[in-house]
Amino acid sequence: MAWLTELLGDFVPALIVIAMIVVTLTCLHWWLLARRKELGNEARLPRQLILAGVTLVGLLVLILALPISDTLRGQVLSFLGVLLTGGIGLSSTTFVANAMAGVMLRVVGQFRPGDFIRLQDQFGRVTERGLFHVEIQTEDRDLTTFPNLLLITHPLTVVHRAGTLVSAQVSLGYDIHRADVEAALSEAAEQVGLKDPFVQVVSLQDFSVLYRLAGSLEEVKHLLTVRSNLRKAMMDALHGRGFEIASPTLMLQRQLQPDAAIIPNTRHLLDDSGAALPDADAPEAKVFDKADDAEALEQARQRLTSLDAAADNPERVALEQQIADLEARLKAPTEAPDQAANPPG
Repeated sequence: MAWLTELLGDFVPALIVIAMIVVTLTCLHWWLLARRKELGNEARLPRQLILAGVTLVGLLVLILALPISDTLRGQVLSFLGVLLTGGIGLSSTTFVANAMAGVMLRVVGQFRPGDFIRLQDQFGRVTERGLFHVEIQTEDRDLTTFPNLLLITHPLTVVHRAGTLVSAQVSLGYDIHRADVEAALSEAAEQVGLKDPFVQVVSLQDFSVLYRLAGSLEEVKHLLTVRSNLRKAMMDALHGRGFEIASPTLMLQRQLQPDAAIIPNTRHLLDDSGAALPDADAPEAKVFDKADDAEALEQARQRLTSLDAAADNPERVALEQQIADLEARLKAPTEAPDQAANPPG
C-alpha cells in the first residue's frame, strides 16, 4: 500500500491540473457559447478558437505537471511540436488549409451573408460561411458550395453593399450621331432608377459603334431585375427615337425596302415600360430566398447581441422568435419556387 500511496502522491499535481483544466474549459464554454445560443457561425468561430487555444495551453501545463523525467518531458513536448508543425506543413493539401483559409476570410471581412459575389464563372448571394466552406445561392436558385481554399487562391469579386455600377452594351450604326445615342441611353438609365448615368464609346467596329451605358445602383438586392430592365429601357428609348439596334450588315443579308426599320410595334413599347418591378414581383425574392433569410438572420443576431440581457424585453423576445423561425427555414429542405412563394395556409 505504501507504493500505491507514493504513486498517487506523485500524480496529485497532475490530477489537480486536470481538474482545473476541466473546470476552466467548462466555465469558458458556458460563458462563450452555451449562454449565447443566438450566436451564429460567424460569431462562434473566434470563441471556438479561444477554447482551442486554452485547451492547448492546458495540455502543455499538464505535461509540465506530470511526474516524469526532464528528458521524457522534453521528448513529449518535441513530439507535440512535430505534430503541430506537421499539421501546418500539410495545410496546403489537406482540409487544414480550408480551416486556415476560413480564418483568413473572417479576418479580412471581405463579405458576409447576403452579399453578391462572383468566383470564376459562378455568381450569386452568400447564404452561409463556415470554417471550411462558403455556400452561395445562384441566379438559378441552386446552392453552390466553395471550399475556402478556392476563395483565397482565385480572384473574388464582391458587389459593394453601398451600391454598384450596372452597365449594358449596344452596337449602333455610324449613321446615328453619338450625341443622340447618349441622350437616348441616359434617358433609359434614369427610367430604371440609375443615378449619375454615363455613356462610353467602347470600340469603333467595321460596321457599327459599340456603346456602353452605366449608372449607379444603390439597392443591390434587385441587381438582376435592374440589369434586365436596363436593357428593356435601352431598346424602348432607341426604338422610340427611330434608331435601329441591328447591324448594318443586315441590309446585305435580307431584302428590305430602303425605308424599312427593324422596330417593334408601338403598342409593345407601351405595354412594357421597363420600370423597376416592385419588391413583391421582383424575381430576386424567389431566386435568392435563402440568401435573404441568411442576411436577415445575421442582422437579427447582431441586433439581439446589442440589446439588454433582460428577459422581459419585448424586442428581445420578438428577435429570439424571429431567429428561431429563420433558423428553422434555413435548416428545412429547399422548396420549389412556387411553394416558397405560396406556403400552404
